[in-house]
Amino acid sequence: QVQLVESGGGSVQAGGSLRLSCAASGYTGNNYYMGWFRQAPGKEREWVASIYVGNGNTYYADSVKGRFTITRDNAKNTLYLQMNSLKPEDTAMYYCAADSRSTIDKVDYKYWGQGTQVTVSS
Repeated sequence: QVQLVESGGGSVQAGGSLRLSCAASGYTGNNYYMGWFRQAPGKEREWVASIYVGNGNTYYADSVKGRFTITRDNAKNTLYLQMNSLKPEDTAMYYCAADSRSTIDKVDYKYWGQGTQVTVSS
């Protein structure tokens, strides 16, 4: 059973930084994608970034490109999202997801974490 547990959310002022973590367990091998999504109140869940664990290829939404960095520590089975130059519009619940299919930016990942809240004040 795959389990994903996010941490690292919090409140920060605009221009600040946060690093989210997602501890993963239950996957064998490296042939799967992991991604970060976010959902603000009253809005649909939005893709933020993804990584293919097998080769480290990364993918970013235009809204975060150049500000956010997705990485994975394979030894620790942990996914990270470094978020810099945060804006109030980045405020949302952030979710970690995983799937062996090439889902990349689709919201139909098979496995999801419980989410961690990020609040950016102006």
